[in-house]
Amino acid sequence: MVGGAKVKMRPVGATARVGRLGRPVISTRTGGALEIVTGVSEPGFNPLDLLYSSLAACLALSARIAASHMGLLDRFEGVAVDVSGEKSVEEPYRIVRFDIKIEIAGDFDAATRAALAHAAEDICTVSNTLKGEAEFVLSVAG
Repeated sequence: MVGGAKVKMRPVGATARVGRLGRPVISTRTGGALEIVTGVSEPGFNPLDLLYSSLAACLALSARIAASHMGLLDRFEGVAVDVSGEKSVEEPYRIVRFDIKIEIAGDFDAATRAALAHAAEDICTVSNTLKGEAEFVLSVAG
């Protein structure tokens, strides 16, 4: 239990499969599936889009949770989170900066919007993970 509330656990994880030809397909433990694009101008999601999308979605949900925790949900009309970033130009390739814009709709002053945004960042599992040093445990199967 966290903070006195029951935490509901959802099966998590994803599997990516790709053959000699064709696009990769990812699937979730709950049955979701998504085809990954590989072309630079091809519409759809590539792995970096999914990273940015995960952060955006987590922050949006966390902003709503923050509004609830702060007793402001009745004035909270919605949130839009835009995430992009800068990729390194040298190996090992990685995202070196995340650019995040959070637009909170509702009857709030600038200070309250900022407090909601920062609370969302603190609540969001994805942002906390990206800022941390998660351990990678790799196993190789034959």
